[in-house]
Amino acid sequence: MTRESSSTFLVQLTDPHIREPGRLAYGRIDTAPYLRRAVHSVLELRQAPDAVIITGDLCDFGRSAEYAHLAELLSPLGQLPVYLLPGNHDDGMQLRRSFPQHAYLQGDGDFVQYSVRVGPLRVLALDTTVPGHSHGALCQRRLQWLERELATSTGEPVVIAMHHPPFRTLIGHMDKIGLLQGSAELEAIIARHPNVQRIICGHLHRTIDVRFGGTIASTAPSPAHQVALDLQPDAPSAWMLEPPGFCVHAWDGLRLVTHLAASGQFEGPYPFHENGALID
Repeated sequence: MTRESSSTFLVQLTDPHIREPGRLAYGRIDTAPYLRRAVHSVLELRQAPDAVIITGDLCDFGRSAEYAHLAELLSPLGQLPVYLLPGNHDDGMQLRRSFPQHAYLQGDGDFVQYSVRVGPLRVLALDTTVPGHSHGALCQRRLQWLERELATSTGEPVVIAMHHPPFRTLIGHMDKIGLLQGSAELEAIIARHPNVQRIICGHLHRTIDVRFGGTIASTAPSPAHQVALDLQPDAPSAWMLEPPGFCVHAWDGLRLVTHLAASGQFEGPYPFHENGALID
C-alpha cells in the first residue's frame, strides 16, 4: 500500500458475524474465510487506509471465543488503527473484556460509544444496541452524549458511526428490527450540525444511501452474506451470497467521497486500449 495523495481514508467493514473456529453462522456459512479475504483486500488497496472501523455484529453470539477468533482474523492489519462498534449480535461488556488494549472501548459506562480522530476527521461511534434484543434504540443519554460531542466539534468534518440505520430501508423484516427509538430526535440533532459529513451504519448487509438530517446516511455490505433485496413489505427474511464488499470513505479536504470496494481477488487492473493504442 502507498500514500499517493493527501486525502484521509477510512475503511468501513461491517457485520462479519464471526463464530468460534469451525462453527457455522446460521448453521450454514463459515464467515471466517470471508473476513480473512476482506482484510487481505483492505491491505491490497492502492491507497493505505488511515483506520478501519467495523460497525457492529462483529460476532454472532458475543462469546469470548468468538472475539478471540475475530482478533486473530484482524491481526494481519498490524498497527493500523481498528475501531470496533457493537451490533445486536454482540455483547458490549464481553467486547470490552476481550479487547482491553482498545482504550477507546472502555468509557461511557453502559454504552460502548466513543470519539476518535482519523486524520482531520472526527469519528463519533454511537451505541444503538438494546441488550437481549435485535432492534436498536437511542435513549436520551446516548443522544445527549452525541449532542455534547458535536458541540465540541464545530467546524470539524464529522462522521457518525452506528450499527442500526436511522431510516426505513423498505426491507420489511429488517425495518422491524431497525432503530425503533430515537431516529427523529437524531435527525433533528444532525440537522443542527452541517459539519456532519456522513452517518455510516451496518445491520442491513447491503449498500443503501438516504438523505437524513441534511447529510447522507448509508449502510455497507457484509464481507460474507448479504440480506436479499426484496422490497415487498411482507417478504420473508432471507440472506444470500451476493459478492461481498466494504466501503472506503475518503476525505479530500472539502467533502467525504464514499467508494464501494469489492472483497476478493480479481484480475487487473489493465490499461485501456483503443485500436491498439494505449489510452492515457
